[in-house]
Amino acid sequence: MGAKLNSVKLGKLNKPGKRTATRREWRGFKDTMYDFGRWLHNLMVMAKFIMKPTTLKAAFTYRWFSNYMAAFDYIDRHIEGVRGPQLRIAHIEYDSIVEHLTQTMDTLFKCDKRIGNKKGKYDELNKKLVLMDENGMMVLATGFPNLKFLSKEIPAIYTGSTVAQDGVLHYIEAAEEFQIPSDVCPMPCAELGCAIEEDYPICGACAVHCNTTCDGSLMGNQIEDRHDHIPSFTMAAPMRHQQKSVLAYSRDQIVEAIHFIEEHTGEKWDWNAFAKNMKTYNAQNVEFEQWMEINKTPYPQVVGNNIMLYRDAEYMVISGRDATFLKFDRQITALAKEGYKNKVMAAKEIRHRALVWGVHAQYYTAFNQWLANCWGVVTLCDMLSFTLTKPINYEDHEQALLDMGEYNMNMIMRNHSNGGYEVGVEQLWQYCEEYHADMVLMYEHIGCKSMAGYHGLIEEEGRKRGIHIVWVYHALMNPTKASRKDMRNDVNRYMKTVLREEPLDPTLVDFDDTVRW
Repeated sequence: MGAKLNSVKLGKLNKPGKRTATRREWRGFKDTMYDFGRWLHNLMVMAKFIMKPTTLKAAFTYRWFSNYMAAFDYIDRHIEGVRGPQLRIAHIEYDSIVEHLTQTMDTLFKCDKRIGNKKGKYDELNKKLVLMDENGMMVLATGFPNLKFLSKEIPAIYTGSTVAQDGVLHYIEAAEEFQIPSDVCPMPCAELGCAIEEDYPICGACAVHCNTTCDGSLMGNQIEDRHDHIPSFTMAAPMRHQQKSVLAYSRDQIVEAIHFIEEHTGEKWDWNAFAKNMKTYNAQNVEFEQWMEINKTPYPQVVGNNIMLYRDAEYMVISGRDATFLKFDRQITALAKEGYKNKVMAAKEIRHRALVWGVHAQYYTAFNQWLANCWGVVTLCDMLSFTLTKPINYEDHEQALLDMGEYNMNMIMRNHSNGGYEVGVEQLWQYCEEYHADMVLMYEHIGCKSMAGYHGLIEEEGRKRGIHIVWVYHALMNPTKASRKDMRNDVNRYMKTVLREEPLDPTLVDFDDTVRW
């Protein structure tokens, strides 16, 4: 019976006041054995990583490292109720992220002057390390094959808050004690708090910041520089990025960033390496577009969590530098095509085809899986994944710089949330039409001012088009202001009172996961 969607009452996996009641979900013999095999694979990857001397030192040095005790729970939450092609797609994506993240942290710890590089053992590696803002354009790294480009914020703050819902509360409190107002976005607040607590690895030859997130994040970076004690450069992206007149400015920012890195590392930009990596990056975007075309049909396959988190990592962090991810993409495409051919359903019943707009809650990225399991709301894509996919020219050097400038203006946090009315509101309705969506899950991030001004406009335009607008309030990295249960209740109220619908799984309507990772 467990092989069928919704054959297991998933709410029973959560017990009030406990972390996780049941670790393994029964999915039928075939899928359960596959899931267990992938669990063993991840266990071996993590065991190999934790046994390294630098990792053991980090575990007793950095407060945020303990968040990764929840890694298995994190993967389990994102594949709850999943079967068949979607289960395999999910594991390809999440398992690849696990491996890449352990590699990232391994390099950080080796270069860290507190841990691996205490006696200068890894001085040469440290001289080749460039710290990049977590929302910066890693395409910049593709022309420097001998350098390492990493973000210290991703393992410490960004992923930490995703894996464990209360993972960065200590750093938010530290920033507020530093007189940062409590109503600002928790992301730059937590990043700043981590710097105040001196809880970042001390490493890197230089750092590249960006303004693609927001001005609050950029101001936090300037204070973080006092902790790093390394040269830094801010690669600014124009806000009105659809205006062709600003492209030259963005192109110049790319050139200046390249010169800055060359000056502080001694490495020179390599056009051949750039071309090689861009072939991979362009091919990855082609695969992504195929997934999106399938999602426009009655049988979407790469949906919900399976698209959002992986696309974020691949588009922003990998950026064509690791051809292994292109292999993964092609495996995902093959599974998606097979699922579409066999008319595999992404949920027991697809009652609503939804798009996700706004910035999602880092402490509840599995929210989309709950929507499908509980209410039959299948999310086809999210605002952050609707990014630029046009090929980057790698043969004409001047055009390549212009293309990189255009990509810099279309990074995940700049593309829609900070790009003005045309991309923040109007494009939403275009996407709804393309994907035949009848519902929009509107994330209302309490601490973000950029999208708040669109509230009335989106309500009004949604009514005109007959599209259900479901507002979900959250606080990005701070679940104390809006819990996971609060987010679910926002949807429950709408589904029950406005649409008069009954849940697919009643056990998921109301449950307590306050202390779950």
